[in-house]
Amino acid sequence: CSYHDWCCCCFCVVTMTGVVTMTVCKNSTAHSAGPPSSRQRFQRPESFENPPMYVAVMTYLGFGIVTLFGYFRDFLRAVGLEKCHIAREREEQKDFVPLYQDFENFYTRNLYMRVRDNWNRPICSLPGPVFDVMERVSPDYNWTFSLTGKTIDDVINMGSYNYLGFAENDGDFLKTVADRTQQYGLGVCSTRQEMGNLAIHEELEQLVATFLGVESSMIFGMGFATNSMNIPALVGKGCLILSDELNHTSLILGARLSGATIWVFKHNNMQSLERLLREAVCSGQPRTHRPWRKVLIMVEGIYSMEGSVVRLPDIVALKKKYKAYLYLDEAHSIGAVGPTGRGVTELFGLDPSDIDVMMGTFTKSFGAAGGYIAGKKELVDYLRSHSHSAVYASAMSPPVTEQILRAMKCIMGLDGTTVGKVHQLAENTRYFRSRLQEMGFIIYGNDDSPVVPILLYMPGKVVAFSRAMLKRKIGVVVVGFPATPITEARARFCLSAAHTKAMLDQVLFDLNELGDDLCLKFSRRKYSPRPQQHNNNDDTDFELDS
Repeated sequence: CSYHDWCCCCFCVVTMTGVVTMTVCKNSTAHSAGPPSSRQRFQRPESFENPPMYVAVMTYLGFGIVTLFGYFRDFLRAVGLEKCHIAREREEQKDFVPLYQDFENFYTRNLYMRVRDNWNRPICSLPGPVFDVMERVSPDYNWTFSLTGKTIDDVINMGSYNYLGFAENDGDFLKTVADRTQQYGLGVCSTRQEMGNLAIHEELEQLVATFLGVESSMIFGMGFATNSMNIPALVGKGCLILSDELNHTSLILGARLSGATIWVFKHNNMQSLERLLREAVCSGQPRTHRPWRKVLIMVEGIYSMEGSVVRLPDIVALKKKYKAYLYLDEAHSIGAVGPTGRGVTELFGLDPSDIDVMMGTFTKSFGAAGGYIAGKKELVDYLRSHSHSAVYASAMSPPVTEQILRAMKCIMGLDGTTVGKVHQLAENTRYFRSRLQEMGFIIYGNDDSPVVPILLYMPGKVVAFSRAMLKRKIGVVVVGFPATPITEARARFCLSAAHTKAMLDQVLFDLNELGDDLCLKFSRRKYSPRPQQHNNNDDTDFELDS
């Protein structure tokens, strides 16, 4: 699907061909200026492998069969041979414009409803490394559910964005959060511009700026709104946004609300981005050919459906070359990558001042809620008076603010602890990814990414995989069309520092068995069980292996 005709799904994914291995050497032209010691670290390979041809054929065949049966079931409903569970318009509404597209209705009632039990499972415990799932049954093929009163206990959580394990309920760890709740209460009931500006809000903003190595920062109560409400304050009519085709819906919505012109470049493709930048500089605005007021490049640190890492050094080099601005969304990378958890800028050894707008959320690595915008002081001061989220939205809840302070101080080592959560997450990520590759699964993404998509492809296998994993007490997230291309359904695993090696070994054992039972090991590449050795002095910029 294209950027312009998709708005309901959080991710817009395109089919990628071949096995692509990308390597950026330390002598690449994408360096930031400065001595060799400050240049970006070596990026580990990133691969996207195509399955055998028969897998694609069987996938299309599977969707074709369920679609034909869907039309047959619609016929049975129309003649009264099957009960119709869907909501129907009243007779006087027949001439109204339909609220939903015909295919959306067809897909929902005939395909999604049959397998709806694999999503929205109710959890009745802390969503930490393990959780309890409420058991439910459906008497009408997933149109309605009823709870049995039983629970599935101690399910290993492989789907939450709890990267550093701060989703916890230990009384000793949360004592400061409880104290802040006693002091300030649960809600502020006002905006930051009026009566909702607390001392702990300003303390957190100073700590975020120190953590990121920038001049200033501003926090917001909702991560999604941090993008969707701040982008319109930064760009508008007469401005140009260059957006990666896999950007999150919050970025897409913010770009559309801004009224700026939007051009989309291929995912992590520097040739595509530079071609658009060159055209923007040479041609200017349509019809008038006047220069664009601003050119803003929007990318993410880690793309949460692909597990890929942005090619930040190359983008920074292009941004400087063409005098553009750069907006970096680190929702999934802040706290999760880099030697000390400071995100992709630290991962590549770049100067944070090279990023014009640094955005991130507290909903993942920090076990809380909300987001931030960071950068130069003049940028943050401008947003304080022009951002809709700052002017109209309620300020961040005090206990949530304290939880973020607690987590960030732990990561920075300011609380006297030496937990090493970032290092533990990196170890878990490398171990889990390498074992999956050895088993023969096709996985996407970068070796440093804690998001690990396992490609399942066929619709029947997606459903069978999810149900079988729950029976083995492993909670997974499966994703299929239309959230992914029709031939790239997958299960998305999210690693956490709270996962013990025993937990990961149990998951890997069950995955190995299930991969054989369901024939999910499609990879044709052979991986050595020994860790790969990378030559940091290799002068090759990009390496393509088909």
